[in-house]
Amino acid sequence: MSARSSLTRWLKFNAVGAGGVCVQLAMLAALTSVLRLNYLLATALAVEAAVLHNFFWHEQFTWADRRVPGKVARLLKFNLSTGALSILGNLLAMKLLVDAAGAPYLVANLLSIASCSLLNFLVADRMIFIGEPGKSRPW
Repeated sequence: MSARSSLTRWLKFNAVGAGGVCVQLAMLAALTSVLRLNYLLATALAVEAAVLHNFFWHEQFTWADRRVPGKVARLLKFNLSTGALSILGNLLAMKLLVDAAGAPYLVANLLSIASCSLLNFLVADRMIFIGEPGKSRPW
Protein backbone atom coordinates (compact mmCIF):
# COMPACT_ATOMS: atom_id res chain seq x y z
CA MET A 1 0.00 0.00 0.00
CA SER A 2 1.37 3.39 -0.95
CA ALA A 3 1.93 6.16 1.57
CA ARG A 4 -0.77 8.22 -0.14
CA SER A 5 -3.39 5.46 0.04
CA SER A 6 -2.44 4.78 3.66
CA LEU A 7 -2.91 8.46 4.47
CA THR A 8 -6.26 8.51 2.64
CA ARG A 9 -7.44 5.45 4.55
CA TRP A 10 -6.24 6.98 7.87
CA LEU A 11 -8.18 10.17 7.08
CA LYS A 12 -11.30 8.14 6.23
CA PHE A 13 -10.85 6.17 9.45
CA ASN A 14 -10.73 9.41 11.42
CA ALA A 15 -13.77 10.85 9.63
CA VAL A 16 -15.78 7.77 10.59
CA GLY A 17 -14.25 7.93 14.06
CA ALA A 18 -15.44 11.53 14.47
CA GLY A 19 -18.99 10.32 13.96
CA GLY A 20 -18.32 7.51 16.43
CA VAL A 21 -17.04 10.02 18.97
CA CYS A 22 -20.33 11.93 18.68
CA VAL A 23 -22.31 8.70 19.13
CA GLN A 24 -20.19 7.67 22.12
CA LEU A 25 -20.33 11.03 23.89
CA ALA A 26 -24.08 11.41 23.32
CA MET A 27 -24.72 7.90 24.63
CA LEU A 28 -22.45 8.46 27.62
CA ALA A 29 -24.14 11.73 28.49
CA ALA A 30 -27.62 10.23 28.10
CA LEU A 31 -26.84 7.08 30.05
CA THR A 32 -25.23 8.95 32.94
CA SER A 33 -27.49 12.01 33.17
CA VAL A 34 -30.86 10.66 32.05
CA LEU A 35 -30.71 7.01 33.14
CA ARG A 36 -28.30 7.72 36.02
CA LEU A 37 -26.05 4.75 35.20
CA ASN A 38 -22.60 4.53 36.75
CA TYR A 39 -20.12 6.25 34.43
CA LEU A 40 -18.10 3.04 33.87
CA LEU A 41 -21.13 0.95 32.85
CA ALA A 42 -22.33 3.86 30.70
CA THR A 43 -18.87 4.05 29.10
CA ALA A 44 -18.91 0.37 28.13
CA LEU A 45 -22.38 0.68 26.59
CA ALA A 46 -21.51 3.93 24.81
CA VAL A 47 -18.32 2.43 23.38
CA GLU A 48 -20.28 -0.53 22.05
CA ALA A 49 -22.73 1.82 20.33
CA ALA A 50 -19.80 3.64 18.73
CA VAL A 51 -18.17 0.35 17.69
CA LEU A 52 -21.34 -0.71 15.85
CA HIS A 53 -21.65 2.72 14.22
CA ASN A 54 -18.01 2.65 13.16
CA PHE A 55 -18.19 -0.88 11.76
CA PHE A 56 -21.08 0.04 9.48
CA TRP A 57 -19.29 3.13 8.14
CA HIS A 58 -15.90 1.44 7.83
CA GLU A 59 -17.58 -1.23 5.70
CA GLN A 60 -19.22 1.41 3.49
CA PHE A 61 -16.45 4.01 3.36
CA THR A 62 -13.05 3.39 4.95
CA TRP A 63 -12.46 -0.12 3.65
CA ALA A 64 -15.13 -0.25 0.92
CA ASP A 65 -12.46 -1.38 -1.54
CA ARG A 66 -11.80 -4.49 0.54
CA ARG A 67 -15.33 -5.84 0.87
CA VAL A 68 -15.59 -9.59 0.62
CA PRO A 69 -18.30 -12.02 1.75
CA GLY A 70 -18.58 -12.69 5.45
CA LYS A 71 -19.90 -9.43 6.90
CA VAL A 72 -21.27 -11.11 10.05
CA ALA A 73 -17.93 -12.83 10.72
CA ARG A 74 -16.13 -9.50 10.13
CA LEU A 75 -18.50 -7.76 12.56
CA LEU A 76 -17.75 -10.41 15.16
CA LYS A 77 -13.98 -10.09 14.60
CA PHE A 78 -14.26 -6.29 14.71
CA ASN A 79 -16.21 -6.43 17.96
CA LEU A 80 -13.86 -8.95 19.57
CA SER A 81 -10.74 -7.03 18.54
CA THR A 82 -11.16 -3.26 18.19
CA GLY A 83 -14.39 -3.33 20.19
CA ALA A 84 -12.75 -5.17 23.08
CA LEU A 85 -9.65 -2.95 22.89
CA SER A 86 -11.86 0.13 22.93
CA ILE A 87 -14.00 -1.00 25.83
CA LEU A 88 -11.04 -2.12 27.95
CA GLY A 89 -8.92 0.90 27.02
CA ASN A 90 -11.76 3.32 27.68
CA LEU A 91 -12.66 1.74 31.01
CA LEU A 92 -9.07 1.78 32.21
CA ALA A 93 -8.44 5.35 31.06
CA MET A 94 -11.79 6.54 32.45
CA LYS A 95 -11.11 4.96 35.85
CA LEU A 96 -7.69 6.63 36.01
CA LEU A 97 -8.75 10.01 34.66
CA VAL A 98 -12.03 10.35 36.55
CA ASP A 99 -11.28 8.66 39.85
CA ALA A 100 -7.54 9.29 40.20
CA ALA A 101 -7.13 12.60 38.35
CA GLY A 102 -10.59 14.09 38.97
CA ALA A 103 -11.30 14.86 35.31
CA PRO A 104 -14.91 15.40 34.20
CA TYR A 105 -16.18 12.17 32.64
CA LEU A 106 -16.84 13.63 29.16
CA VAL A 107 -13.33 15.12 28.97
CA ALA A 108 -11.89 11.85 30.24
CA ASN A 109 -13.85 9.99 27.59
CA LEU A 110 -12.43 12.14 24.80
CA LEU A 111 -8.91 11.42 26.03
CA SER A 112 -9.75 7.72 26.30
CA ILE A 113 -10.98 7.61 22.72
CA ALA A 114 -7.84 9.32 21.44
CA SER A 115 -5.62 6.88 23.32
CA CYS A 116 -7.21 3.88 21.59
CA SER A 117 -7.43 5.31 18.08
CA LEU A 118 -4.12 4.35 16.46
CA LEU A 119 -4.15 0.79 17.79
CA ASN A 120 -7.73 0.34 16.56
CA PHE A 121 -6.75 1.54 13.07
CA LEU A 122 -3.86 -0.90 12.86
CA VAL A 123 -5.95 -3.84 14.06
CA ALA A 124 -8.81 -3.03 11.68
CA ASP A 125 -6.50 -2.44 8.71
CA ARG A 126 -4.30 -5.51 9.22
CA MET A 127 -6.73 -8.04 10.73
CA ILE A 128 -10.35 -7.20 9.96
CA PHE A 129 -10.74 -5.46 6.60
CA ILE A 130 -8.04 -7.35 4.74
CA GLY A 131 -10.01 -8.17 1.58
CA GLU A 132 -8.61 -10.11 -1.33
CA PRO A 133 -5.46 -8.90 -3.09
CA GLY A 134 -6.17 -7.57 -6.57
CA LYS A 135 -9.90 -7.20 -5.93
CA SER A 136 -10.03 -3.60 -4.83
CA ARG A 137 -12.34 -0.97 -6.16
CA PRO A 138 -11.60 2.74 -6.15
CA TRP A 139 -13.55 4.88 -3.75
